[in-house]
Amino acid sequence: MIEGVAESRFQRGSARKLGRIGELIRGRDASKALALLAFLAKPTKAVVMKTLRSAVANAIAKAGKAKLKEEDLVVTEVRVDTGPIMKRMRPGPRGSGSLYGRRLCHVRVKVSARKEVRA
Repeated sequence: MIEGVAESRFQRGSARKLGRIGELIRGRDASKALALLAFLAKPTKAVVMKTLRSAVANAIAKAGKAKLKEEDLVVTEVRVDTGPIMKRMRPGPRGSGSLYGRRLCHVRVKVSARKEVRA
């Protein structure tokens, strides 16, 4: 079975917010998932969209352009894991500093062919 995998690591945004976007496209056709993401009103969709496009391109390059098209692919796995937290400081009361964290995450998207394609 032809599969395409793409992983985008150390992306800005929490894994919880990006995971909700991943749940929307899991199990859908790749072309319909891209169309859904294009009109989604969330700013963090860009990371998932870019990773999905890369996974589709990887699958097509693996099989050959004549044998596989974007319409034949299905999103089989979308995984969003937590990454490291960048620790930052902002001014606090009485000259002290207050810590806050910038969250990072890792996004992994896997697409596979709906029907068997001869390699």
